[in-house]
Amino acid sequence: MPKARKHQISLDATPYYHCVTRCVRRAFLCGTDSVTGQSFEHRRQWLEDRILTLAQIFAIDVAAYAVMSNHYHVVLHINKIKNLAWTDQEVCQRWHQLFKGTMLTHKFLRGEALTNIELDAVRQKLAEWRENLCSISWFMRLVNEPIARQANREDRCTGKFWESRFKSQALCDERALAACMAYVDLNPIRAKMADAPETSEHTSVKKRIEVLIEEQQQPKSLMAFVGNPREPMPYGLPFPLKDYLELVDWTGRIIREDKRGSISSSTPSILDRLAIEPKHWLFMSTQFESKFKGLVGCAFSIKKAAEKLGYSRSPGLGICKAVFS
Repeated sequence: MPKARKHQISLDATPYYHCVTRCVRRAFLCGTDSVTGQSFEHRRQWLEDRILTLAQIFAIDVAAYAVMSNHYHVVLHINKIKNLAWTDQEVCQRWHQLFKGTMLTHKFLRGEALTNIELDAVRQKLAEWRENLCSISWFMRLVNEPIARQANREDRCTGKFWESRFKSQALCDERALAACMAYVDLNPIRAKMADAPETSEHTSVKKRIEVLIEEQQQPKSLMAFVGNPREPMPYGLPFPLKDYLELVDWTGRIIREDKRGSISSSTPSILDRLAIEPKHWLFMSTQFESKFKGLVGCAFSIKKAAEKLGYSRSPGLGICKAVFS
């Protein structure tokens, strides 16, 4: 029996999660249906826009994403510190961008006088909304539901568009995070939808490269790379952006079928810092979703996360020991 979603996600274990949602009934999110010949390529932009819009509203950062033909990937970071720093007014404003709210919350936002009972009701509602705004389940729900409605209207049908549950993997340390992000960003290349990271449409790596070239900065809609860990450590992904882009490019060249599987003499420095053997890196970055289960990281990280999540055993420990040793 699947473990309840609330028991699969815990900030005590890790703030980073890889989530995947797939279509049902042979439905196409994008691309061209080989049976009918109909193109759904425009839906990829629907989804990319929705993910990046919600990242500006929720206390959830998007580290990586890739939109594929009948599924999509996101690597998310729960930003609890940001969430707790919001005022009640900010929480209310953000939630009203997603839902209508209540008569009392609109009065509260306008600064109108409220009775003590009404204020208590508003505070209770805002506390609930604050929690929802750092919930991956709510984030994924508000990505999926509008896309499903749009697609069903376009297909002139009803019923489920997505599978009932999104798949979630906890990324327990830096090595798991780096491998998963590269796995997500290289999805179109493995699927022969693109030849290089900079031409991989509707991926986070392409967006990072575009903004870097055009504006000489990192995209504000994505979680920023802030360099190697140090004290004091700025908020963001604990790698240099240059190292990550080099790593993705190197990995993409190695895994292409029309190239020999030799290891480049200029292996990116991030592999040395994370103490990952190149052969293990290639295994992780090409088979992350199929080989690793609910928890991913070194043995110590997995055991610690399993304890925080209340698991009676440590799922996926064997394969992680072999790769992250």
